[in-house]
Amino acid sequence: MATSTILSRKLLNPVNRALFATPYSPSLPRLKAIQRPIQRSIARRHFRSTPTVKMIAKSHFLDTSGETDPVWIHTEPYSKRPQFQPLTENIKTDVCVVGSGIAGISVSYELVQRGVNVVMLEARDILSGETGRTSGHLSSGIDSGFVELASKRGQDGAQMAVDSHTYAINRVGEISKELGIECEYRQLMGYDISQFQKGQDGHEDDIKEFKEEVKKMNELGIKASYKEGFAVRGWDGKIDQRDAVTYPGQATFHPTKYLLGVLKWLTQQSNFKCFTRSRVISVQEKGLFSKEVKVNTESGHTITCVNAVEATCVPLQKLSVVAEMKFFRTYCIAIRVPKGSIEDCLLYDSKDPYHYVRFTACDEKDDYLIIGGNDHKVGQESEEGRYSELESWVRDRFTQAGAVDYQWSGQIFEPVDYTAFIGKNQGQSHVYICTGDFGNGLTHGVIAGKLIADEIMGLENEWSKLYNPKRIPSLSKVPGMIAHDVQINAQYKRFLQSDVKDIEDIVPGSGGVINPTTKSPMAVYKDEEGKVFKFSALCPHMKGVVCWNGAEKSWDCPVHGSRFGKDGVGIIGPASGNLPPADEAAEALLKQSSAA
Repeated sequence: MATSTILSRKLLNPVNRALFATPYSPSLPRLKAIQRPIQRSIARRHFRSTPTVKMIAKSHFLDTSGETDPVWIHTEPYSKRPQFQPLTENIKTDVCVVGSGIAGISVSYELVQRGVNVVMLEARDILSGETGRTSGHLSSGIDSGFVELASKRGQDGAQMAVDSHTYAINRVGEISKELGIECEYRQLMGYDISQFQKGQDGHEDDIKEFKEEVKKMNELGIKASYKEGFAVRGWDGKIDQRDAVTYPGQATFHPTKYLLGVLKWLTQQSNFKCFTRSRVISVQEKGLFSKEVKVNTESGHTITCVNAVEATCVPLQKLSVVAEMKFFRTYCIAIRVPKGSIEDCLLYDSKDPYHYVRFTACDEKDDYLIIGGNDHKVGQESEEGRYSELESWVRDRFTQAGAVDYQWSGQIFEPVDYTAFIGKNQGQSHVYICTGDFGNGLTHGVIAGKLIADEIMGLENEWSKLYNPKRIPSLSKVPGMIAHDVQINAQYKRFLQSDVKDIEDIVPGSGGVINPTTKSPMAVYKDEEGKVFKFSALCPHMKGVVCWNGAEKSWDCPVHGSRFGKDGVGIIGPASGNLPPADEAAEALLKQSSAA
């Protein structure tokens, strides 16, 4: 469709125009939006979703999956995001997409462009999941490296990985240009450096691996090279980590600006609907040869569709692919640096877990350097010291660094064979999933847009050979799966453990698990005024005992990575529901938070 045609289409009504036409200010202060619009009505006859403008107070966990705020709200605050009404009736459509992150919006865009009727559902508000908490990199690089990937999936598999991620990088640029979305999209260089200083033990070993990786990257069509003595411009600290793998064709952007631009286009199409605060509790396919899928919501309403797509970071199911992934928390800070003082690039070191660096706009004087890393398994390690280590890493290498304005964390889903699961779910013919981002959630989401749309339309796509969720585990994958299962099962030891002995030991504004000998474990949250709220500490997914995450004020399950807000609101699956309240105060808090 021509850009002029897309941009000349009228929005649905004056309110819709006002919401999307508001200019963005680059100097908006850091804040938490406590007010936002809600929608009262929908143009059902024309199959369109219409944002409106009434403002009410709300739970922060409806905006984002943590207590902290990512840097992306600096120029795109929560209050600027469009609002949609909840699903209030049973409806039928061609495709129901569950989830409004980059995978859900990308799948919806590709299908709507092809004339398919699409309904998108979101449990909370638009972009409230992990897409809004990313670091914003678009890379064709794979966390495992291509040598390791080729050993697991073969040379052809590694080639498909390069081709599909390169497609995703370019596709974001194409769509942002076609729709006129200003989202800071730009292609730039990627650099891999040793975690060790020159002359230290380990540096030469890293360089040897780098040279092998460069050879493999070039075999796969990535124009990589090893440059001895290379240093990023602006690296003026005393720590000397020179020597690097360099490769072009990488990219970065402002993810929420991009996706809100795509969503703006979607809301103008007659074959698209969106409903928020409509939590899906099950996706049921009626028999192997049925062409009908039932998507059931917590409110008791059902969407009947031909195909359903679970674009929910992790599918809302017990095991299957869920058991083939590891779940990690990762940490980020955004620190001011003088504009133009450091080369605009993507930078990664060899540490495990590695540090990663990129940049985004701050104001006329400064840019933000975003650095992430210090990953750990969900609910299995303390979050203490993660942010301070990142800050020290930056200051030791870039002495011009200024204030840290934002710090936040996100979640990573790592398949044991290093490859995402995108396509028809195991044991199903009309339910599709996108999970296992492995640190490349943005490109995987865009890949899912094309791959799933092609499969729904009956078009052959060779990438399905790589990403097929029904793929048979290779023998090389089995030892890792067994070790992972043993480690996961060990987390049930928390049935015998307590974080605190008594509620009085819990500091206001925090939480802990109390494990009475005669009762089930309780997750106890004490607010800043000292009021106590008790929830069941058993995750509704597989009954793991949750842990308190002090950085995000959330309850995290160490078994399969489900997370819940301090108020019990479900924020990351595979659990499909909220944390069950165990007293009247918790029940009232959960009800208030879910309905706000």
